[in-house]
Amino acid sequence: MASLRKLLCRGLPRGRGYATLVVADHDNKALNKATLHALAAASKLPGCTSIDLLVAGKGSGAVATAGAGVQGVSKVVHAESDQLEHLVPDSMSELLLAMQKNNGYKVIAAASTSLSKETLPRLAASLDTQPITDVIAVGEEDGVFSRPMYAGNAIATVKSTDDVRLITFRTTAFEAAGDAATAAAVEPLPAATYESAGIQWLSDSEKTSDKPQLSSASRVVAGGRGLKNAENFEKVLDPLCDKLNAAMGASRAAVDAGFVPNELQVGQTGKVVAPELYVAVGISGAIQHLAGMKDSKTIVAINKDADSPIFSVADYGLVGDLFEAVPEMTSKV
Repeated sequence: MASLRKLLCRGLPRGRGYATLVVADHDNKALNKATLHALAAASKLPGCTSIDLLVAGKGSGAVATAGAGVQGVSKVVHAESDQLEHLVPDSMSELLLAMQKNNGYKVIAAASTSLSKETLPRLAASLDTQPITDVIAVGEEDGVFSRPMYAGNAIATVKSTDDVRLITFRTTAFEAAGDAATAAAVEPLPAATYESAGIQWLSDSEKTSDKPQLSSASRVVAGGRGLKNAENFEKVLDPLCDKLNAAMGASRAAVDAGFVPNELQVGQTGKVVAPELYVAVGISGAIQHLAGMKDSKTIVAINKDADSPIFSVADYGLVGDLFEAVPEMTSKV
C-alpha cells in the first residue's frame, strides 16, 4: 500500500504516475550544471514516471544533445526560435503555459536561477497555482517538500495539493545527475506551440570575465566591505582568484557600496553557492550572506575582528589584517 500511495497525485487516476517537465538553463552553447542538479532532484519526485527536458533557445542544438545524454531524461523537447535566443520571463512563461496545456504536465521544475525565479511566478498566475520555491528536500509522500525560511535558520515542510506544481530546486542541496547509458530522443517543438509575448530583448549588462562562473565554480574567493574600495578587489583578491582558479564573489555590503557588480553577490538575495573551497575575505558574516555559502565544503575566513559571525561557520579562521594576509597567502599558493 505504501508504494501505491506514492504514485497517487491529485487529479490523476489511481495507480498512474505523471510526467515532469524540467526547464534547462543554458547559454545556447553549453548546459548549465545547475540543470543537472535539478534533474537529479526531479528524479526523486514520488509518482514521477518520466522527465522531459525543455531546451529553448536559438542555435542550441549542442545543448539539446548534451541534455539527451543526462541520466533520468526521457526525452528532450527542443524549442528553436529567434525570439528564444535570449530568454526573457514573459516569453518563457507563454511557452511553458502552452506546453502544460498541450501535454498535461503535472510538475514543471527548474533550478533556482534568475530565469526561473522570474518565469515561474508568471506561469503560476496563469495556472492559478502556488509555486514551491528553493526546495532542498523531496518527501516520501507525493507533494511534500522541505524549503528554507528566515535565511536558512528554519526549515519548513510543506504539502501541495495543486493539480499542477511549479517547483524550483536549490542546486546545492542535490547531487548532479550523471551520464545516461543511452541517449534520449530529441524532439523539435513547433514554433506555433506558443505566441509572442510582445517582449523584446535589447541587451545584457553582465560583465564578462575569464574566471569560472560563480554559481558553478568549485572554488570561490569572496570579498566584503573590509576591502574598502573597488581597486582593492582587483589588487588584493584578483591575484588569489587567479592562483586558485577561483570565481570571485562578494557580500551584499560590497555590492551596495559599488565595489563590484551585482552578479557577484553571494547570499540570500544573491547567488547560493556550495563550492569545495570558499574563502571569505573581509566579510563579517551577516545572516543573509551565511545563507548563501554555509553549505560550502571548506570555509576559510580572514577578518581582523575575532568576534565576526563568519568564524562561527568557518573551518579555518585567520584573525588579522587582510591587506597583509591575502598577499602572503597568494605568494605561497
